[in-house]
Amino acid sequence: MKRRSVVLTIAFAALGIAAGLAEDTFQAETERLAKLLDWQAGSAIADVGAGDGEITLLLSERVGAAGHVYSTEIDDAKLARLEKLTAERKNVTVLKAGAEESNLPPGGCDSIVVRRVYHHFPNPTKMNASFLAALKPGGTLAIIDFEDREALPQVHENVPKNRGHHGISRSIIIEELTAAGFKPGPHPADWTNGDYCLIFRKPNK
Repeated sequence: MKRRSVVLTIAFAALGIAAGLAEDTFQAETERLAKLLDWQAGSAIADVGAGDGEITLLLSERVGAAGHVYSTEIDDAKLARLEKLTAERKNVTVLKAGAEESNLPPGGCDSIVVRRVYHHFPNPTKMNASFLAALKPGGTLAIIDFEDREALPQVHENVPKNRGHHGISRSIIIEELTAAGFKPGPHPADWTNGDYCLIFRKPNK
């Protein structure tokens, strides 16, 4: 019984450490993006595929009462959790995303963040057009993703054939978003957790 208690204590401690590290990662990524994309109090930023809302909350704090955060998800259960999480935050709007449309307000965003989601898009051409329409002139788009990872479960969605087992080459993203009308770069040389970050800008005209 004592041994089991010790094992459980160690397990819970490990979970706590892992959660703390994850929180630090989200904080570090958000701070770095803020510098790269010049986020200010009053900025309007979209968190696409917001998941459990960690970045949404950080963005809400950064943009302040004068700013706004659009937090999107396609999964209904995650949407419900996001709505509960942000219920007291007047500067956050939770939106249901479509498989091929962001459903963000036209011309409503200074920046859009797409973290580890791009490789799941079944129709990147339509989604990228949606991102372009949602950004203000000169607005920025940050794509955080990773190269193909065989150790992860295979992506079974109806994604384009040029995607990998689970992940996507950065060169494909650059090609697709350039074709959509975005201006690429400059891109950071490195990112956290073996991911990469690509920066794009909507032309001013």
